[in-house]
Amino acid sequence: MLGLLITLLVLALVMIGLLWRARRQSGLAEVLTDDLVQILQAQERLEQVWRTELGQGNAQLRAEIQQSQQIFRQEILHANEQFRSAVARDATMARTEINEGLERFAGGFAQRLDSLVQANERRMQDLRDTVDKRLQLLQQDNAQRLDQMQRTVDEKLHATLEQRLGESFRQVSDRLEAVHKGLGEMQALAIGVGDLKRVLTNVKTRGTWGEVQLMRLIEDVLTPDQYATNVKTVPGSDAMVEVAIRLPGKSLDDQPVWLPIDAKFPKEEYERLQDAQDRSDKQAVQIAATALGRAIEAQARLIAQKYLAPPHTTDFGVMFLASESLYAEALRLPGLLDRLQSLRINVAGPANLGALLSSLQMGFKTLAIEQRSSEVWQTLRAVKTEFGKFGQALADVRKSLESASNRIGQTETRTRVMLRTLKHVEGGEEIEDSGVGESDSVLKAAAPSDDFSRTPDRH
Repeated sequence: MLGLLITLLVLALVMIGLLWRARRQSGLAEVLTDDLVQILQAQERLEQVWRTELGQGNAQLRAEIQQSQQIFRQEILHANEQFRSAVARDATMARTEINEGLERFAGGFAQRLDSLVQANERRMQDLRDTVDKRLQLLQQDNAQRLDQMQRTVDEKLHATLEQRLGESFRQVSDRLEAVHKGLGEMQALAIGVGDLKRVLTNVKTRGTWGEVQLMRLIEDVLTPDQYATNVKTVPGSDAMVEVAIRLPGKSLDDQPVWLPIDAKFPKEEYERLQDAQDRSDKQAVQIAATALGRAIEAQARLIAQKYLAPPHTTDFGVMFLASESLYAEALRLPGLLDRLQSLRINVAGPANLGALLSSLQMGFKTLAIEQRSSEVWQTLRAVKTEFGKFGQALADVRKSLESASNRIGQTETRTRVMLRTLKHVEGGEEIEDSGVGESDSVLKAAAPSDDFSRTPDRH
């Protein structure tokens, strides 16, 4: 193209020169005319050649442009493939790093949890050792106190038994001496026995004798603050029980809970039974025993009605029989104890009432020991507090795991956003002969997002 233009320019200059020369040499007009015709013909041929070459150049230029566009598309597709491969590699590496981070976190968490469990086990072991030591000390103290109480009770029982046996032997000896003194002394003794019988015939005197014996037993075992005499156990009632034991604990109206004990001695029925047994009269013995059982049952019903009022009192009472022989006859009567149990009354003689009072005293002391064991409960409350702190630590760890899970979810969301962007990039295959502006829009659509551009280059 450039050479053809230069040739045309040269021919034009030649024509101008020839015209100028023709003016100077008019005689050569014919020659110049021929030359000019030849030049014009040559110019036409050159123009035809120029048009032909120009058409060929345009066709070649179109082919080159199409080839360039095809190459450009291929390069864009290749760049897209490389971009997608790079994104896939980056995502794979990100997942790998996240998995490694989670594994490291899980390993650290497991180690920390193991250390917490071991520390907790050590604390529990120390706590168990401390509790065991204190329980052993309490058991040793209790054993020592029980031994001491047992020795005290044995000593008191032994001393009381020796004292009573000594008194009995002295009385027997004195009376035997009185018998050996003569008939006069025997008559005086018979008069004394008659006087005693008349005294016991009086119900009030007989009841006083039973109360005195009951008070002696209670005073020997219990402390003054553990019992009371002439107590109104039923609110709103004037009936007073002879002795009531104050049990530990309070009732609903903040009053002490009482265990009523009343002394009874059905002397007439008991003497008729003894007389029938002395005569070996089986029928009379059966009748007297039945009458004695009815008398004891009537007294038990009276005690239950007058002195029992739960929760101000216990749901049972105690009827004290002042004689061991009377108590033995009551035990011998068939079905009597069951009927008394149905009336919520327990029968006690001098011996087993002492045992009952001793067991109550033992219970009072055991309760005092239990009340002093509050240190153990304080230790257990401290353990409960430590377990609460341990649970809070586990809750914090659970929150950390949930936060890590939320971050992984955000990473997956960004991955989905990048995949949607790549789908827009794949739409660039529809580019036609629309110029450079459309290519620029495709390149802008294929550009990575701000979130992805912040990802460090690992290649």
